[in-house]
Amino acid sequence: MSELYPLKFEPVLKEKIWGGNTLAKMYGKDQGKLANIGESWEISAVSDNLSVVSNGFLAGNDIEEIIEVYMGDITGESIYEKFGNEFPLLIKLIEAREDLSIQVHPDNELAKKRHSAYGKTEMWYILQSESNSKIYTGFSLPVTREIYQDALADDSLPLLLNAEHPVPGDTFFTPAGRIHAIGAGVVLAEIQQTSDITYRIYDWDRKDEKGNSRELHTDLALDAIDYNASGKTVIKKELKRNHPENLVDCEFFKANAISFDRPVERDYTTLDSFVIYLCTEGGFRIRWDGKTENVMKGETILIPAVITNVILEPETTAKTLEIYIDNPKT
Repeated sequence: MSELYPLKFEPVLKEKIWGGNTLAKMYGKDQGKLANIGESWEISAVSDNLSVVSNGFLAGNDIEEIIEVYMGDITGESIYEKFGNEFPLLIKLIEAREDLSIQVHPDNELAKKRHSAYGKTEMWYILQSESNSKIYTGFSLPVTREIYQDALADDSLPLLLNAEHPVPGDTFFTPAGRIHAIGAGVVLAEIQQTSDITYRIYDWDRKDEKGNSRELHTDLALDAIDYNASGKTVIKKELKRNHPENLVDCEFFKANAISFDRPVERDYTTLDSFVIYLCTEGGFRIRWDGKTENVMKGETILIPAVITNVILEPETTAKTLEIYIDNPKT
């Protein structure tokens, strides 16, 4: 029986001019001195934003330190062989009170060449959305590099974009290269590769209080954009109670949603990966090895790979995201 246990982390809160107070009020993020929380980094291995354990005897240790000690027992043996002490996923909660900039992320090949880093493929799971809110993802129709550059030059890029109206429970998958932005009035969970490389390409002609525009990465973005990434991408899944429903399954992560009103047993015996739960509604207890840990709405918890059987017990009803890397044990 391992000494390891389900790990909670102190959220890394980011104040943004476009943030708000929903993450503090409804998802348990302590606002403290921050006026506008735009992002809560729930689990992060980004070098200057390492998550720190908040529960149990490992409290106070950061995520790299615990992986250095426990290695594959935390992440899974094959994942540790590939990534070492770097945790491969970054989990965030985001609130946008204003439209975020249009941006794009490089893929692994380009990010390694330019930044000696990983690229960024990501997904968004919509938690809240106002009636007129939008998600911008890809172009409405495929474009050429020249059409894109002309639209940037004459300030008409928004006219080329695919805009969709999200509702809670919708999922949007954004492979590296697909331009995208979160629209005003949206709260979401973001699951992505561990990478903080973003090329900002359009910022709605915004100026700061000094009248300055934010830096754009126009030239860097040109070779990163997939000009054929277009059309509607929303993923809508009806959740069957007490069974996981797959939302996204890609080489970098697999994400399921579970809506449950009775205990649900999850068996990871054949999986060589950590598992993350992000509670999106209600609350539940995790039972393992005769022990329990509570998880409330807005909390994220990491199940080490060495823990292979858990039972999720809802307080009444609950919803959670279940995230892992789909590595079968060999």
